[in-house]
Formats: sequence, structure tokens, C-alpha cells
Amino acid sequence: MSQFINAKDTTVLEAIDGTIRASGGELARLDGYPHIKVVVRANWDKSQVALVSGGGSGHEPAHAGFVGEGMLAAAVCGDVFASPSVDAVLAGILAVTGPAGCLLIVKNYTGDRLNFGLAAERARAFGLNVNMVIVGDDIALPHLPQPRGVAGTLFVHKIAGAIAESGASLGDVTAAAERVIAGTKSIGMSLDTCWVPGSPKENRIPEGKAELGLGIHGEPGVEQVSYGGARQAMAAVTNKLSQTMGNVPHVALLNNLGGTSELEMAILANELAGSVIGKNIKLIVGPATMMTSLDMRGFSVSTYPLAAEDHAWLTAPCGPASWPGCKSLNAVRKVEIPDGLRPIEPIPSKHPETEAFLKKCCECLIAAEADLNALDAKSGDGDTGSTLAVAARALIDASARLPLADHTQLLRAIGQELSQTMGGSSGVLMAIFFTAAGDAAASGAPMAQAYKAGLGRMQRIGGAELGDRTMVDALSPALDVLITEGVTKAALAARRGADYTARLSTAKAGRSAYVSEEQLIGHIDPGAEAVARLFECLST
Repeated sequence: MSQFINAKDTTVLEAIDGTIRASGGELARLDGYPHIKVVVRANWDKSQVALVSGGGSGHEPAHAGFVGEGMLAAAVCGDVFASPSVDAVLAGILAVTGPAGCLLIVKNYTGDRLNFGLAAERARAFGLNVNMVIVGDDIALPHLPQPRGVAGTLFVHKIAGAIAESGASLGDVTAAAERVIAGTKSIGMSLDTCWVPGSPKENRIPEGKAELGLGIHGEPGVEQVSYGGARQAMAAVTNKLSQTMGNVPHVALLNNLGGTSELEMAILANELAGSVIGKNIKLIVGPATMMTSLDMRGFSVSTYPLAAEDHAWLTAPCGPASWPGCKSLNAVRKVEIPDGLRPIEPIPSKHPETEAFLKKCCECLIAAEADLNALDAKSGDGDTGSTLAVAARALIDASARLPLADHTQLLRAIGQELSQTMGGSSGVLMAIFFTAAGDAAASGAPMAQAYKAGLGRMQRIGGAELGDRTMVDALSPALDVLITEGVTKAALAARRGADYTARLSTAKAGRSAYVSEEQLIGHIDPGAEAVARLFECLST
């Protein structure tokens, strides 16, 4: 797997320059590359207490991404997962420290403690007033005398930074930082390891497992646990945190470790709200990418007891765009659907034969889910099977409220159900198909003719014709044969039509229209395959 880098040795330098270029002029760096890599506020005037943090790179947007008004005055960057040198830290201190003094915020790793600590001593020898606090918020190893500093460090940056911005003294800023450190707890989980630029990727986490309590430098977790979805993952994390929190209001920080999609992070936020600690979380930071471990597919949760005075500091405006804001964690609000859009529920009726037929169709599509997804992955986004299976399961669940004894109304009801439960353009097209078929049946057309009318309406609106490499290539010949020769011959026609799509090098409708010829040849269109399988199932 490739990475968007130029060379291992220049990765950090180019990333820093990219961050500065994209800051709108708010950031600058000290001269002294490549040995001194310090990002500073471009408009810093040394009139306030300066907050300086940093450490190894690879945790972006930390640390440079939090340099700005209301947070850090400077970030000292090392190489990937390597502490910056004493000279680099000292340069950062000297660049931003004035009469108000400087607070170093250091994560609890040996290299950072030593290098920042010695730099502080040397700065004091220059006559500067420098304090240092050490963050150790990781609870993965509860009996460890010196726990690691991880994403909870951002609570310190924000609260101490806001207090410093208000003009407070170094003593007051330091006391606030120490108070936040004492209360902050964090733990993370990942499904995969990170990939250090220029090094082979370690694959220590097997399929079906997740690592709980791992560090932000790719260190192995405390344990590997079975992975059973987002809810189980969040439960494993929050169960650990709950043992440290007590029954008091908290703020939570939900952090993306680098490789987790925003979709997944939103799901994790929902699970956090419903977790064992959810009732005590009043404010949330994120979900967002804040302190990463390169591209690690994981997340971490940090909690801090919400003292009354800290609410204002956490929610105070600040400059860095990497700070996502701190907001209240609320229940899901529901707004009534507008008048005219609420569906008219059909009058349910029973008909065992129709119910069995409908269930058989749905179960056929559900059984084909994985195969259709795999087929769609070759020419689309790999979700055709899931889209059809979701709709099929919804129809089974809705069967008790369907007008099964009135086939005309049933077709319309199926169209309505699919319009609500089946995603994407396929859901709209199938809703049109069944609704139009119901209209034709209501006008007296036999059922097979009604289906043909539904297909015609779907084609007029959707634009697909025979030979365009869509489900129409299987459905149209199948319905033609169904009218005159029955379902067995219709299944054979559907199969011929579906197989024919594998020989078509160009799609003229649907998502496959955007796919190259070499990706299409030899692969059946997944929609046509679904139609063929449905007819084959009904013919047995």
C-alpha cells in the first residue's frame, strides 16, 4: 500500500510547511530546519503566559494544529514518533516566552520528559520563568506508576490556553493545568496498526479482533479482544472509564486515531451517548481527528470531571481550526414530518399464499447479499446486495400491515415501502416499478402485464434501455416470457439476459456508466444478476 509522501526523510518537514501554508498566515516556523522544527503563532507578542507543547510527529493535527489564539503559542515537533531535541525545545521556549513566563505541557514519555525538562532548566538559566506539567491520562495500565500521555492532553491545551489568553499568571495557569491533568482519563481501541512512513506495516491484530489500551506510537495494547461491532467496542472502552469517573458530570473527548471514517466516528458518538457513562457526559469534544497515530483505524475516549469554572474555558472561542469545539451531548431530537408527506397506511389484510410468496422472494434476495455485493464491488461501490437485502428484510417486517389479499393495493404498498426503506436510485426505481404496476392492475391489466407496465414506467423515468447493462437486460426478457410461457421459461430468459451483461464493455446507465471497459468485461451487472436469481428461485 502506497502513501502520499515524497521521501521518508522529508515527510515531517513538508507536512509542517503544508500546515503553515494553509493557516492563512496565522502560523510561522523558526528558522533552523531540519534540526529545529518549531511552529509558532505568527502574531504572538509575548504579553501573556506562553503555552508550549510538542513531541514526536505522526499525531497530526497535534501538535502544530493546536497552535493559535486561546491554545498553544508554539509546538515543538520531532521526527515521527521521536521526541524533539533539547535544542529544538529550548528554541521554542526562547521564541515565545516573555515576562509572563512559559508553561511546558509534556506527555509522559521518557524522551519528552528528559528533553523538555533539560530545555526548561537551560531556559531558567537564561532568566526565564518556566514551569512544566506532565500529562499521564492513559488508564490502559492502571497500576503503572507513570501512565502515558495521550489525547486527554488536549483538555490541558484548551483549558490552560483559555486561562492564559485571559491574562492569568503563570502560577494560575500551571495550577489549572495540574488540576485538569489530575482528573483526565483516556483509553483507546484499534482494529489495525499504524503504518510508519518508510517502514513495513506490522500486522499483529488478526481479523475479528481489536486491540484495547494501545498507545499513540503504535505500542501494543493491553489485550486483544473479540470485535463484535461499534457497540461492543465502545462498551469495552467505557467500562474501563466508568471505574474512574464516579457519578458526576463529565466532558468527553472522542478522538479519531487517524484511519477511522467520519461515518464510523459518528456511530461511535451515538454509542458513547448510550453507553454506561453516557448519562454523566454533559459536554463532548468531537468526534474529530485530534491526536492520531498516523493512519491507525481506531479511536480513543478521554473524560474529565466538569467543574463549573471549566465550562466557560472549554467552550471559549479559540483560533486553531483543529479544535472541533465543545458542545452539549443531547438526546436525538425529532421534528414532525411535513403535512402531505406522511404516507397513507394501507388497510392490512391476510392471505397466506401471498405472504409465503413474498417471503420467498425476500429470502432469496437476502441469501444473495454477499454475492451481489462482491459482484458490485467490481464495477460499483459494493452495496447492491446490502441495498436489496435491507429492503427485503423491511418487507418481511412489514408483511403484517400489508394488504396481502388485494394484489392491486399490495403492489402500491410495496412501492411505498421501498421508497422509504431501499436506498439510492435503485430504491426510487423499484418504487416506481411497483407503484406503476399497481396502477396498471387497478385498471384491469393481468398481473404479468401490470409488471410490464411497471417496467415501462421505470424505463421512461430512469432512462435505461436494453443493452445499457442494467437490471433491465434481465427483467425485460423475463417479463416478456412470463406473459406467455410462465415462470420457468422466464427464469431462463432472465439468466440469459444477466449473462449477456458480462459481455457488454460499456454501461449507459447506472453507476457502472462511470467505470472503465476493463473493469466491466467478464462481470455480470449486479442488478441483472439479482433479477436472474429471483426468477430462478421462484421457478424451483
